[in-house]
Amino acid sequence: MDLAIEAGVSTRHLSFVETGRAKPSRELLLTLARHLEVPLRDRNALLLAAGYAPRYTETAIDDPAIPHVRASLERLLATHDPYPGVVLDRRWNIVLANRAASALVSGVPAHLLTPAMNIFRLSLHPDGLAAMTLNFGEWAGYLLAQLRRLVVMSDDAELTALEVEVLAYPNVAALDVSPWTTVEETPLLIPCRLAFGGVELSLFTTLTTFGTPRDITLDELAVELFFPADDTTEAILRSGAT
Repeated sequence: MDLAIEAGVSTRHLSFVETGRAKPSRELLLTLARHLEVPLRDRNALLLAAGYAPRYTETAIDDPAIPHVRASLERLLATHDPYPGVVLDRRWNIVLANRAASALVSGVPAHLLTPAMNIFRLSLHPDGLAAMTLNFGEWAGYLLAQLRRLVVMSDDAELTALEVEVLAYPNVAALDVSPWTTVEETPLLIPCRLAFGGVELSLFTTLTTFGTPRDITLDELAVELFFPADDTTEAILRSGAT
């Protein structure tokens, strides 16, 4: 009833659509998808299932058709330096990174950086950033909760396989992560504490997405910016010690 009221249709008609007794129009499907906050990729799948052509395009971030978008992202990351910043795709693969972020992974083995640098693999693998994460249990719990949320929301086969992979890492398997892997609220602020170059860095993170995207790629991109969680970290980052 709530959805019918929001979409401006009768509950009877919506029920008929749900049970297959009525064929929804293209406009009704898009209206329902908008009110249900369905991602653009899944809206295309919804349209195809109903016999309609997809509506939303998927443009690569380096496509000449959207140079201003990539330039804006690169400018944002450059402005954020000397604090780390990255642009992530829907699987949390790193699409773009600034100098400070690249410096943090400079000592990570090459096999964790190809074919794509994935935040979950990079942060949780025992040969990756996990080796220098001082509060690994806490930070891993946060990341595993985010990964579980992505798996539940997307039903993506690659994300599901990635979750199986990281849960099998010995350092992750040794953790009591059950309270974190449910889709629940996590604490307000969890810093990532890294032992880097003989100093300790304490960072918290923010995630930003595009407003009103009409392209699948833009709908799925997120900008993750790390900020110093204490004065010592800020001084170290501003001094260029990383």
